[in-house]
Amino acid sequence: MITLRVLVDQMIAPVPGGIGRYTEELTRQLIATAPADCFVEGIVSSSSSDQYEYVERTLPGLSGLYKTTLARRELAAAWQLGMTTSPGPGLIHATGLLAPLRRHDLADGTQLAVTVHDVLAWTHPEALTPTTVAWTKAMLKRARKHADAVVVPSHAVADQLSEIADFGDRVRVIGGAVASGLRLPTDYLVSGTLSSGVAATEALGLPAEYILAAGTLEPRKAITALITALGLPGAPDLPLIVLGPDSWGELDIASVADEAGLAPGRVRAMTGLSDEELAVVISRASVFVFPSLEEGFSTPIIQAFHFGTPVVHSDAPANVEAAGDAGFVVERQDAAGYPERLAAAVSRVLGDAELARRLSIAGSDRARAFSWRDSAERVWQLHADL
Repeated sequence: MITLRVLVDQMIAPVPGGIGRYTEELTRQLIATAPADCFVEGIVSSSSSDQYEYVERTLPGLSGLYKTTLARRELAAAWQLGMTTSPGPGLIHATGLLAPLRRHDLADGTQLAVTVHDVLAWTHPEALTPTTVAWTKAMLKRARKHADAVVVPSHAVADQLSEIADFGDRVRVIGGAVASGLRLPTDYLVSGTLSSGVAATEALGLPAEYILAAGTLEPRKAITALITALGLPGAPDLPLIVLGPDSWGELDIASVADEAGLAPGRVRAMTGLSDEELAVVISRASVFVFPSLEEGFSTPIIQAFHFGTPVVHSDAPANVEAAGDAGFVVERQDAAGYPERLAAAVSRVLGDAELARRLSIAGSDRARAFSWRDSAERVWQLHADL
């Protein structure tokens, strides 16, 4: 009998974020695809009984839940210093860098695999807190010494990581997929006709036509460039919905839109959506724009593809890798001219029905290349290879 112990602690973090969802989806499929006589156990920091119950309820089929003696903050600090507390020998798969990295022997059946989702701590440290940057760099150093495998979500991250630390042949590219709950309500017709789903759609206050984007006002996400683009002469005169918070630091969307010369209310942020609400918002958009200058894995693009929404995206390596040939690519270079190029690309897609149709079909086909089941099977194969 073999047990794969998965760090599922991010699921109960104060802000689970994308890694929390990644952890949930991957672990669920690790359970579903477990080979004969193999089981999946969760590892969590010392937490409340309600949090333990949430993990067990969300991940039915876990063979057990190992609870460390330290709470999350203290556990992260202890593991950073090499003061490990873990279930002992065996297979451990961390869905981030939070892992009991220590000297061990593969011969006794112990394996340690960690996941590096991006290298922002090196390329865009301003996007993180100083504490997070320091912790991430320290844990990567420990991973270089003690990890048997390092999972990254894209070849783009693999290339970046190779410039930071030499992991040799220990790096494996295993991407993510669309969340299993991201689907339209059963009473919503994809054709755009609403039955009893009209109530939910009206509650969201969606306009008849709109441009959709995802991100924050953090410079790396380039949402400001997109808003600026919509204020240029000849730009599409459609409202913009941004999936994300309406402010970042001292910046807020209303002020950025005003400076771009856009009418009040033309740009709107949306947060806290349920999976079904998010599905409706994405599926009804005329075009999805992802101008981000750097990503680790471009999940928003895959989500838009999933619903056949035409996609315009930057030429950031991870974006191009995720989209294949299914998106309309905009060059990032020459930052001063980026808004003009974004405006031209969006205008092109919105003004050419045949192009939009081709992008929609290509995107739907491309989305099928990403599967959590496939990701889980590749994780099992990784540990079998070790």
